[in-house]
Amino acid sequence: MTVATDAVTAAAGIRSGLLIGGERITTEDVFEVLDPATGEPIAQVADATVAQGLAALDSVSAAAPAWAAVPSRERAEILRRAFDAVLGRREEFARLISAEMGKPLAEARAEVDYGAEFLRWYSEEAARPAGEYRRSPDGGSRLLVSRRPIGPCLLITPWNFPLAMATRKIAAALAAGCTAIVKPAPQTPLTTIKFAELLLEAGVPAGVLNVVTTLDAAGVCGALLADGRIRKLSFTGSTAVGRLLIAQCGRHVVRPSMELGGNAPFIVDADADLERAVDGAMVAKMRNMGEACTAANRFLVHRSVAEEFSTLLAQRMAALAVGPGLESASQVGPVIDEAAREKLTGLVDDAVAQGAQIRTGGKPISGPGTFFEPTVLTGVVAGARMFSEEIFGPVAGITPFDDLDEAVRVANATEYGLVAYLYSGNVERALRTAEQLDFGMVGINRALVSNAAAPFGGIKQSGLGREGGREGINDYLDLQYVALDA
Repeated sequence: MTVATDAVTAAAGIRSGLLIGGERITTEDVFEVLDPATGEPIAQVADATVAQGLAALDSVSAAAPAWAAVPSRERAEILRRAFDAVLGRREEFARLISAEMGKPLAEARAEVDYGAEFLRWYSEEAARPAGEYRRSPDGGSRLLVSRRPIGPCLLITPWNFPLAMATRKIAAALAAGCTAIVKPAPQTPLTTIKFAELLLEAGVPAGVLNVVTTLDAAGVCGALLADGRIRKLSFTGSTAVGRLLIAQCGRHVVRPSMELGGNAPFIVDADADLERAVDGAMVAKMRNMGEACTAANRFLVHRSVAEEFSTLLAQRMAALAVGPGLESASQVGPVIDEAAREKLTGLVDDAVAQGAQIRTGGKPISGPGTFFEPTVLTGVVAGARMFSEEIFGPVAGITPFDDLDEAVRVANATEYGLVAYLYSGNVERALRTAEQLDFGMVGINRALVSNAAAPFGGIKQSGLGREGGREGINDYLDLQYVALDA
């Protein structure tokens, strides 16, 4: 079986219509989903109009009161059944993710496990609604504080983690008692469609979750936000689009949650365990082929160990097997599309023009698909584009520093503040340094910070709010205070 037909097989059985009110709705217009390993189409998906988006809004608005009234234990049981079902179909989901997004099967399986954890976590959180009862300080009244579902939500998910980003948002919304419209990225809608069908099988009532696929994201989502019935928006994507959506939320005071761009520093101090640091660098850089907002973007390495670190990292990167994600030997799949590959070429060329040296890789791979060589550059200066722009690919640029205070200043000199990584042999100094880093998350001697039980999110222009952890459900809940006469 060729890679192209294997990708088509992985996508087989996915119903391409919209999901509105529990029904699959076909459309006259469709768009193609491409396999980035070949550039060939593997499916056709419904291209929703504004009117169809508003029909989905009618559906979630009608379903909202009944779903909010469902006992939290019942919602929890549905999510738990969904958790078991996702893991039971782990290989199906993994192959579908690889087919439409391009990541190797090993990474796709890891995404399925990670994404499923949000279903388990929020099944547990759903059954523990928080509230408070206390006397007022003056003794004149009793204060009752409760949380209740905010209402219909619009959830916009990215292409790079098509299952995990859907489960992270949907599980929190459903656990809170909210209904939701999901608008997946057009590059990777198939996984979301399959997951939505699984939720219906797990017991989510018709109308509670609707899926709208469209190429007209601005028109459809703009109309939904302008309508006035959407009460919550959760978006994962670029900072530029996030700014526009925040402005649109202002008209009806829609509560926004934003998980936006990143420019993660990866700091290696002079006393760091270099083998451990290189292991961490491979995870922080190459997880998802570097196509992650948490990917290490700027490698800041103490000058005394910079050459050794660079050599070790280049050796590890050069040894990676590049190939279609559905091939078992593949360790690095294609980037998502040709525009992404052209951006990588431009970033590398710009860095080299400003004095950087290529230690391995550095160019696109000829042939079908959108593959790019795993790349390491040294001597990247602060003025290089890759130092300020999100790379989103298998390219690592290394910049030396002379003392840790300098590294912190350089690390913080960005509009982004999602995640930072620090490798050090001194835990006390590492903790002090972490407190000085202007990032919502910091990994100390650890390159993987994402966890369903932890609050994921950034500061500055990397976003608003948190997903995951106990904090992740709060954005889907409104507080109500009731005063009782003493």
